[in-house]
Amino acid sequence: MCILVADDDPVVREVVRRYLERDGLTVLESADGAAATAALRTADVRLAVLDVMMPAPDGIEICRAIRSGARPDLPIILLTALGEEEDRVLGLEAGADDYVTKPFSPRELALRVASVLRRTRPTAAAGIVRDGPVELHPAARFVAVRGAAVELTPREFDLLEFLLRNPGAVFARAELLSLVWGWDFGDLSTVTVHVKRLRAKLGPAHRIDTVWGKGYAWRREPSDG
Repeated sequence: MCILVADDDPVVREVVRRYLERDGLTVLESADGAAATAALRTADVRLAVLDVMMPAPDGIEICRAIRSGARPDLPIILLTALGEEEDRVLGLEAGADDYVTKPFSPRELALRVASVLRRTRPTAAAGIVRDGPVELHPAARFVAVRGAAVELTPREFDLLEFLLRNPGAVFARAELLSLVWGWDFGDLSTVTVHVKRLRAKLGPAHRIDTVWGKGYAWRREPSDG
């Protein structure tokens, strides 16, 4: 499985490559945005690790291009030296599934990569979930609203599936971060941004309620009776 690691720091690329190769992954390195863009066009990349501050196009620009291009479901992890919450939110709103803030533990990044890849693998045993006009197919990782396909990132898909399978239950952001992302720590705004993106993509069909002071819940479809 091929992972693209794009960063203008050769030391970062080498360390990350070593850790990912220990996990049996093939690593394709790029030193700038132009090389990363070319690699995404020509190689069978299954996940992209993109530095936010590398020479243009930067990681956020590439992330936006991926989400609006031919492979909108490609998993993306951003590497950023920016510590402010608004900068992290900007990356998430661009469509990133995850981010890691520099300086970071390469082993932590490898675990994040493994987590994202594990969640993108189809599970044939899981049944189709329907609620009103929303239909989710776990095996194909496919979502439709009134029969029309909706393009979701891997994390958006995971979050929607979790909420659909637990209708009516209220989950705090920290709980969702643990149960959906598999993180015991992290920026709670990650959940907020993913909920915002899901609502926008599902449009009027979304039933994600904000329960003030508690968290989020998928509101059940009213019964006909």
